[in-house]
Amino acid sequence: MIVCSCNVFSDHDVRSKLADHCAAPRTAGEVYHCLGCSAQCGRCARTIRQIMDEALAGAEVCCRAPGDAS
Repeated sequence: MIVCSCNVFSDHDVRSKLADHCAAPRTAGEVYHCLGCSAQCGRCARTIRQIMDEALAGAEVCCRAPGDAS
């Protein structure tokens, strides 16, 4: 789905930048920078943040040691 109609990038584009967990962007502004653009109207920032939160939650589940309940 298109996340940013001003810069024309999708949720897939955002997730691809989050895939490298060590160098992954930590803010919506960093996502824009990684995609070679900047915020225009800002309406997509909340959606970008939501995608980032979902990706982080998924990474936490994948990275837990077996038997780790935290």
